[in-house]
Amino acid sequence: MRQPTDPRELQRLDRQLCFALYSSSLQMTKLYKPVLAPLGLTYPQYLVLLVLWEHDAQPKAQREPIGVGELGRRLYLDSGTLTPLLKRMEIAGLVARTRAADDERRVALSLTDAGRALQRRAAGVPQQVACATGCKLTEISELTTRLQQLRDHVADHLALAA
Repeated sequence: MRQPTDPRELQRLDRQLCFALYSSSLQMTKLYKPVLAPLGLTYPQYLVLLVLWEHDAQPKAQREPIGVGELGRRLYLDSGTLTPLLKRMEIAGLVARTRAADDERRVALSLTDAGRALQRRAAGVPQQVACATGCKLTEISELTTRLQQLRDHVADHLALAA
């Protein structure tokens, strides 16, 4: 496929990577809404639970408490976004927040029994979403890897520019 060189052609909306990512993200979020509604979860809450379920699967002897800062790094969210989200999840009985004894600024997170039980109920979510994409599992895996590489390259670029 020939690459355009005309600046006007390069400025077309359908040629913008940022818009393809943005509009795809909006559609994915819309896709998740009815899938997560029976579980009583929003998409950001589901992401938090994915990290905590993964963390909870580690052997207890090797498991350090996961803090809000680490959760934020994993989800690319700041504490101003996470704090109200986590408060709602705590009120819903899905997570527990505990302040560190040596530093009250640090908050450790853990799943409650209800948060753990929700993992079984959410087991079919990835398959439902995969079916809706119309992609084969290998395509989803490859696309996910490429997008993660893109995200990491952009993050590296931004870090060097800072």
